[in-house]
Amino acid sequence: MTFRRTWAVARKESIHVIRDPRALGVSIALPLVLLLLFGYALTLDVDHVPLLLWDQSQTPESRDLGARFTGSPYFDLVAAADSYGDIEDALDHNRALMALVIPVDFGRRVASGRPAEVQVISDGSDANTATIAANYAEAIVQRYSAGLKVKLARRTGTLPPRPPLEVSPRVWFNTDMESMNFIVPGLIAIIMMLIAALLTSLTVAKEWETGTMEQLISTPVRSSEVVIGKLFPYVAVGALDMVLAVLAGRYLFHVPLRGSLLALAAMSMIYLVGALSMGMLISIVTRNQLLASQVAFMATFLPAFLLSGFMFDISNMPKALQLITYLIPARYFVALLRGLYLKGAGPSDLYGEGLFLLAFSVGMVALALKKFKKRLV
Repeated sequence: MTFRRTWAVARKESIHVIRDPRALGVSIALPLVLLLLFGYALTLDVDHVPLLLWDQSQTPESRDLGARFTGSPYFDLVAAADSYGDIEDALDHNRALMALVIPVDFGRRVASGRPAEVQVISDGSDANTATIAANYAEAIVQRYSAGLKVKLARRTGTLPPRPPLEVSPRVWFNTDMESMNFIVPGLIAIIMMLIAALLTSLTVAKEWETGTMEQLISTPVRSSEVVIGKLFPYVAVGALDMVLAVLAGRYLFHVPLRGSLLALAAMSMIYLVGALSMGMLISIVTRNQLLASQVAFMATFLPAFLLSGFMFDISNMPKALQLITYLIPARYFVALLRGLYLKGAGPSDLYGEGLFLLAFSVGMVALALKKFKKRLV
């Protein structure tokens, strides 16, 4: 393989890319559009839960409890209910997600220091959201109950009971518990895998369909020089997409980058070369642009989105799927990006993911070189 012939192929492919400004514009704009759509649409935060309140007691005590719910950022009062029928109708028509029912004798029991009960009814259609909202409600009721115990102790002249165990939670790496800080780094990995594979999945297939592959075969250019030369311009486009995605994460979503920018650049280039080579391999095998784009989507986006740990915790998956995730390169890049963004991890912390990405990249390049042959059949 000679540099002069490889550079000639790279120059030829670059001219093809530049001569199609619409495709080039889409390849640059699409990552940003996907990042904006997914970044603002995907969220793990549960707040502003629509709440119904049925206060049967109508006492200062019941109003105090209701105010704790309506004054919380996690609940929004949408209406007052007068019966279980109103609650059922609101939950059925998605006007509310949760209802708080305060019984008639609530005020009397609280005023006399006796135990009192309240009922929380939630829509369990979305089990995860319902569980989180129920935990919010339970925390508000517990704080209200603790305040009542303190008032009762002051009234009787005794010391309020102290819990036998106190928990002092401390959150590292994402102290504000912002789901955006968790989602955006993983989202960059998923989008770049898809875009990189789509960029090169049409290159060789297009040559076969337009009939220019026969001309390329008749030249003294070697197979390895064709593959490597065709990769060069798309590495540049992919690097530009990666830079724009990182800038969008920093200045649009305000996700801090605590790790080394140099380590991010190096790992991103390894990941891009592997993803671009994977798209090239798909193009070489299929020899059809439509089929190549479909295979590239199925082989990159879906596995990366579902099995990389981006949306679903790998440890909660069945054992068989957990083993399959080791074959998904996005798994390692997602972990690497989150380590760099959130934890400020260094090379000693990320060398395992880096080695897997390097093996993926080298393997994809080797397969693409092996599969591409300068012959018509």
